[in-house]
Amino acid sequence: ALLTGIFIVTAVGYLLGRVTIKGVNLGTAGVFLVAILFGYLCTLIPNDIPVLSALRLEAGKGNTTYYKSVIQNVGLVFFVGSVGFIAGPKFFRDLKKNFKTYIVMGVSVILIGTAVAVIFTLISPYGSDFWAGILSGSLTTTPGYSAAQEAMKELGLSDKQVTIGHAIAYPFGVVGVVLFVQLLPKMLKADMAYERGLLKPEILEERVQKVEKKLLKCDDFGFTALAIAIVSGLILGGIKIPLFNGIKFSLGTTGGVLIMCLVFGHFGKIGNLSMQIPEATLKTLKELGLMLFLIGAGVDGGVSLVSAIGGDAGIVVWGFVGGVVITLVPMVTGFFLGKHLLKLPLLSNLGSITGGMTSTPALGTLISTADTDDVAGAYASTYPIALVLIVIACNLMIN
Repeated sequence: ALLTGIFIVTAVGYLLGRVTIKGVNLGTAGVFLVAILFGYLCTLIPNDIPVLSALRLEAGKGNTTYYKSVIQNVGLVFFVGSVGFIAGPKFFRDLKKNFKTYIVMGVSVILIGTAVAVIFTLISPYGSDFWAGILSGSLTTTPGYSAAQEAMKELGLSDKQVTIGHAIAYPFGVVGVVLFVQLLPKMLKADMAYERGLLKPEILEERVQKVEKKLLKCDDFGFTALAIAIVSGLILGGIKIPLFNGIKFSLGTTGGVLIMCLVFGHFGKIGNLSMQIPEATLKTLKELGLMLFLIGAGVDGGVSLVSAIGGDAGIVVWGFVGGVVITLVPMVTGFFLGKHLLKLPLLSNLGSITGGMTSTPALGTLISTADTDDVAGAYASTYPIALVLIVIACNLMIN
């Protein structure tokens, strides 16, 4: 049943993603929407239908656990690991040059999103726990979601409203940023060849080739190097750092793996062991990883949404409208800030926005839209800053 579900969602999702309207399509995000629908439909299947009962899903049980904890996380480490290795050779040069700019972008996006969430807390009939969930869902951040849950548990309260909010806002949080990075260049009639040129990639091919000849390769596909980097990243991401008032911060799976793969991608070796991965391998794993991540997140989201919402239509309306605003306002404001105040080129601006919104799917779409992996540098530079702040923000909204 698990394999059946994966490949049904994959086939239908990519078909949906290819539907193009006025030059815009969902791409891999089509997989996400189909996964949500699949998760929802599988909750409706009765247990007494032998052929289909294996597909029945319930929140936190059976196959849903595998979709979320195994498929989603395997996809996540493949995607961010590949992005890290691709961006590594240029990342530290770019970070050194634009570090202050990326701090401003990351701080601005999170502060604006949090301010909007606080306003909705004050004007709506729902509490700060619900809107902390909406905030984490709008910015598609699992660490922020976990921080809000932990804050509620420390207060001895139920985290159900956090879960409901996150489940309502998450779908548009994914699709909204994906469409934004596609539509904006078209609205601005941007010359993408010119914009790519502004990224000024500097890859020293000759030096890389000379190093490769002297290093030990364990396999021709670079799987050993990727595995070492991912394990190192998972260890780093699992370290919890106390901040204040009981708040703890960790980079999590995404942050830890991304940073370690950036480091290994930059240095290209450990002693005499080659840590370089062929470009073809990275591009394949990047797309495969994004696909699996979206399947896991979508199926789990579809199931959780049904089980959490119940029959309260009001909470759906408030949550959806609030989630749309919390997703759009930080992006639009951040874009104008990056363009007019910080003077960022378009692709660096969009890359930084996807990092500030902590949106892994949007990065995949931006790479495809820009037709270059160089945008990953701006994402990777802004992402850790935004991640720290969103964890703190979700905790403080409740406390």
